Amino acid sequence: MSKWAGKHVIGLTGNIGTGKSVVRKMLEHLGAYGIDADVLSHRAISKGAPGYQQVVDMFGRWILNSDGEIDRAKLGQLVFSNPDALIILETIVHPLINQALDMLVRRSTQQVIVIEAVKLFETPLHEWCDSIWVTYLPQETQITRLMKKRGMSLEEIQKRLESQSEQEQKVKDANFVIYNDGEYEETWKQVVAAWNAMFPGVEPEQAESVIEDFGEPGEELRSVRGKPSNAQDIAELINNIAPNAEQPVTKSDVLEAFGEKAFILLKKGKAPVGLIGWQIENLVARTTDILIDSSIYVDEALPKLLTEMEKSSIDLQCEVSLVFVNDEIASYASLWDLMGYKQKTPKQLGVAAWQEAAQEHMETGLILYFKQLRQDRVLRPI
Repeated sequence: MSKWAGKHVIGLTGNIGTGKSVVRKMLEHLGAYGIDADVLSHRAISKGAPGYQQVVDMFGRWILNSDGEIDRAKLGQLVFSNPDALIILETIVHPLINQALDMLVRRSTQQVIVIEAVKLFETPLHEWCDSIWVTYLPQETQITRLMKKRGMSLEEIQKRLESQSEQEQKVKDANFVIYNDGEYEETWKQVVAAWNAMFPGVEPEQAESVIEDFGEPGEELRSVRGKPSNAQDIAELINNIAPNAEQPVTKSDVLEAFGEKAFILLKKGKAPVGLIGWQIENLVARTTDILIDSSIYVDEALPKLLTEMEKSSIDLQCEVSLVFVNDEIASYASLWDLMGYKQKTPKQLGVAAWQEAAQEHMETGLILYFKQLRQDRVLRPI
């Protein structure tokens, strides 16, 4: 039984590389509020945060980088090759993660919460959950994906796997098992089936929030939340606005993108005329895709799309909004000022979690706009 009254808490776990984050995103598309406990652990030891000094005192200043932040790669090499060091680190970090989880769950407006944690069963966290979901992959596939997608060496992967409990035992203890070795659509069907089994009579399409029309009745432009069932429409919109003759975007491409991000569609009547794609990780909203048909005024469309993105992001407790744009869209300087955004570099953001989120998506030729959505922060410096 969940420790949080009025909430149904899903504990989502699985060994490294089994697709936990993709399944969490799918549950978010169905209406759940997602929390990545493993990412919260990064916040807990960032510079100035509650666990920072404890970790430095315990392991030494050699784990710091030139900015004074803890170099997680160095720390990982140490703890994943030394079980005693890993236990010490977890003793410092886990109580802080639990405090942050408690705050996030209590102030969330959603009734279904999904907490992703690689070490769910190894901590009291699993006892706080109403149901346990496990993602599973055959180990050979697991290793192949980690080498291909994360560039990890076989030695590094083996160390990580040895530090985690056996997949088979997790499967035995699960209420639902998601076999994530097929295409995105196959995984999506499993997630929807499990959702329907938990919440009979609540259709997934109903669980997803639909953004209402903007402004006064009679306005032509409106925004709606994109759903996986809209994948074909989104693919066609992308191909119409930004065609790539060599490799057109397919429905499967869009479905796969739903494993990482959400979409808001801009419609004129029934016709899609624009979209934004954005993702929320570590309480940071990152808008990385903005497409607006040439027949639509940017200064009319962009505020509508971003305002709704912000509303959704605030509802999901995001601290900041980061928007990555090209020169053309950045040229609307007065529009960005009106919307409360400031042009920044990742370095200027100050907070480690915000900087990391910005650096992860900052590509040559892109311009970053920043807006703070809330003042209170999780695991803020003390």
